[in-house]
Amino acid sequence: MNAARLPPAPGDAAFSIIRLSQQDLQNHVRTDVALSQVPGVALFRRTSSAAENPTTQGISIRAIGPSAASRALVTLDGVPQNDPFGGWVIWNSIPPESLEGISVVRGAGAGPYGAGALTGVIAMDELSRPGAMNLDASVAQLGSARGSIATVQDIGKASLFLSADGEHTDGWVPVLNGAGAADDRLSLTDESGAARLQVPLGRVLMALRVGGYKEDRSAGLVGANAMAKGQDASLTFAAQPSADQLGWRLQGWWRHSNLSNTSVSVPVSRAFTTPTNDQYATPATGWGGNAAVRGQLGGLVWETGADVRGDSGEDQELFSYNGTAFTKNRLAGGRELITGGYLEASWSSGPWLVTGGGRIDGWWTTNGHRIETAVSTGAVTFNSQYPDRSGTVPSGRLAIKRDLFDGVYARLAGYSSFRVPTLNELYRPFRVGNQVTEANAALTPERLYGVEGGFGGQEGGLTWDATGFYNRLENAVTNVTFFTGPGIAPGFPDAGFITAGGSVLQRQNAGVINAEGVEADATYRVSPKLNLQAAVDYTRSEVDGGSAAPQLTGKQPAQQPRFTLTAGFDWQALSHLGFHGDLRYESTRFDDDLNTRPLAPGVTANARVDWNISSEAAIYVQANNLFDERIQTASTSGVLSYDAPRVLRLGFTLRR
Repeated sequence: MNAARLPPAPGDAAFSIIRLSQQDLQNHVRTDVALSQVPGVALFRRTSSAAENPTTQGISIRAIGPSAASRALVTLDGVPQNDPFGGWVIWNSIPPESLEGISVVRGAGAGPYGAGALTGVIAMDELSRPGAMNLDASVAQLGSARGSIATVQDIGKASLFLSADGEHTDGWVPVLNGAGAADDRLSLTDESGAARLQVPLGRVLMALRVGGYKEDRSAGLVGANAMAKGQDASLTFAAQPSADQLGWRLQGWWRHSNLSNTSVSVPVSRAFTTPTNDQYATPATGWGGNAAVRGQLGGLVWETGADVRGDSGEDQELFSYNGTAFTKNRLAGGRELITGGYLEASWSSGPWLVTGGGRIDGWWTTNGHRIETAVSTGAVTFNSQYPDRSGTVPSGRLAIKRDLFDGVYARLAGYSSFRVPTLNELYRPFRVGNQVTEANAALTPERLYGVEGGFGGQEGGLTWDATGFYNRLENAVTNVTFFTGPGIAPGFPDAGFITAGGSVLQRQNAGVINAEGVEADATYRVSPKLNLQAAVDYTRSEVDGGSAAPQLTGKQPAQQPRFTLTAGFDWQALSHLGFHGDLRYESTRFDDDLNTRPLAPGVTANARVDWNISSEAAIYVQANNLFDERIQTASTSGVLSYDAPRVLRLGFTLRR
């Protein structure tokens, strides 16, 4: 039985798209780690979802400017997975065992994807193959244990997908040099589950899906913890296109999330922590729908559609700690609505493929507010009701592909895309350690314009692709440093006293980020038993802060590596013995917008050995960070934090 989704559009072949298969995913216990093997795909920070705070689990493509809010749209069978309040993605809610594959669309513009697809799209396909079962159970160092299962079973003419996942790890202390009593482990406990019923109604396939997740984690400092939970549901109807019938899709979805998060400040001695805020709840709801119709007239394939997305949410937190208790309460949030329509077409004739289209979107932000009250009396100490705002955003794309000779092709594309700032960016200030970041309700949508050209081909066992690109990101939402401690920041008295080494930032549409680069990937099937992969990405990004943030002009965007290299192999050495290895090298990135806190280059290697006890089951030993490299992940007040040390894992897997 097919999944309730339209097949890939013929025009997709003209853009830079990488496909991760189920084989690529099964060598990793985390979906975000599997994605990091695609050069240019950048998590906001170097740490994976094993240890990263939910609010920093954003993802971007081509490293134009990584953001905690995600500058890439993440979908699961067409349903957005970006959080309705903050845009981040709870990766632990999407275990790799539950997926059939992932398409990473680099660039390509808004097109049929809509808002949020600023630097590209990560389109995940949920498992749908009848009779499929993926099971993984493992234990590992750092007090870790994990179990995950996903299966698809036929029930008469219908099919039922079920997925369940759970994990616990005691974690590690991220500070190695100068750690004190304030430092704690990055621990994690998470669980998720989903069910999907697919029922054929003639040529139409209906899919009803529900899911939920919860995770609890400590943030590496005593008293700093986070909890995220959520539920989602979707209903999809789809009919596959044929030579004489239109294909179509109609989908509606709903998501609810909630986040609690406590933050602390740390003195230079790191001897203790002091509470700075208690974000005790962040209820948020996202909803939306989309529709598409696809048809064909000779060599012309066309598609038209529309989509709508709504988000509402509110940060609820205590702050202003006086030594014994919090003295103030804050409510900050609002609503967003984005809706648009598009028309696309592709034409193929002989060696030529031409595709293009346009869309128009409208956006609205309403009910924006930030209200602060005294805990003891309930008196209002700050009340800002932000004006409603709206706008329209046109976007489009055009691409050409031509087959040249012996399987070699050439591509050329131009496109534009946009992203509306999240409710979190617009309304919620936050604090991490001694760094305070203020919100900005006046932020406007980010706009990206890009051109790219490339060559690729396939000959024998070699498949390769190389692309050069130029992207211009306008109105880039950036955390801009306005004050460095000690003292009270002018214009931001609510930030409180900033200690030495601390700082106050505010989100700004800080000018323009210009990025040019090249990306290349190759796969070589040496034999039916040996497969090699390699990929590289170089992106030179530079900020032009203009009059809004002249101090950023000429700087490299925070958290953006210029150079990444990945490589890997899969070798079935014997019928019962298989080997997998991969590595990722990343050049220097900066932990701050002023480029004063560099994070050293790092290389991480992973290895895995599978002993097949049957055609479907195997026992494996896996080593993450095989050479126990110290990968720098953060630099705060001169103190460096590091990613996980080498971790050995023993597991059992079943695939069919």
